Amino acid sequence: MKSSDKKFMAAGIIIALIIAVLAPFLASPNPDGLESTAEKVMPNPETEPVLESPLPDYTLPSLGDSPVGGVVSMVIGTILVLAIAYGVGVLFKGEGTINETEE
Repeated sequence: MKSSDKKFMAAGIIIALIIAVLAPFLASPNPDGLESTAEKVMPNPETEPVLESPLPDYTLPSLGDSPVGGVVSMVIGTILVLAIAYGVGVLFKGEGTINETEE
């Protein structure tokens, strides 16, 4: 990987982490469109979720509903998604390339 590519990726990761840190302070307390529609359509859902989220509503259960918990959960989520994306990229590296020597 070229040095410029590494710098570009590092800048992207830093920007993603900055957004993750600032998001809990800038987020609206009102529900988003999907959440408000779900509340209107099913005000009292009869079923429980199959799996419980490890970071429900972008908070850490141990820290409660505080901005600090939101920051920590957003940073953890961002790092996990970046790690999964990197792992998938490494897994499929070289797949789908055309080998010109076969012609």
